[in-house]
Amino acid sequence: MRSKDFFVIAHNIRSLYNVGSIFRTADAFNISKIFLTGYTGTPANVFHKKRMSKSALGAEDWVEWEYGKSAVKLIKRLKSDGVKIIALENNKTAINITKFKPKFPLALVLGEEVRGVSKAILKLCDNVVQIPMHGKKESLNVSVAFGIAAYVICG
Repeated sequence: MRSKDFFVIAHNIRSLYNVGSIFRTADAFNISKIFLTGYTGTPANVFHKKRMSKSALGAEDWVEWEYGKSAVKLIKRLKSDGVKIIALENNKTAINITKFKPKFPLALVLGEEVRGVSKAILKLCDNVVQIPMHGKKESLNVSVAFGIAAYVICG
C-alpha cells in the first residue's frame, strides 16, 4: 500500500449508470481501487458491464476494483491496514468537505442512492464529510457527489 492511496467504497449503489460514472471519475482522479460492496453491480457481470459502459466509457476495464458482499468486513480490514475511513453523507455531525484535511491512505464510503450510508457503517468511520447544499434539495446524485468529493480530496 502506498501512503497516498485513495480508495472508494461504493456500497449498495443500485444504478449501474452511477457505478459507471464512479469508475470514470475514479479514473480521472487516479483512484487506487474501487471496492464494490453489497448489491452494487460489478463489471464481471456481462449485463452490468454493458449498462455501466455507457457512462464509464471503458474505465471499468482499467480502474482496479474488487467486490465483497460486506462493507463492514472490508472497512475493518482496511482500518487494520492503516487506512482512514471517511463517509460522504449529509448529517448533523458531518464536517464541511472544504474544511476536511485528508490523511492518506484514505477510503471514501459512498452509500445507497436513497438512504445513504447506514448507521452501522457510519459508526466505523473515522470522519463523516458532507457537501454543503444551498438549494431546496438536500442531496446530490451519488456519482456527482463523488466527483465533487474526489476533486476536493485530491486537491
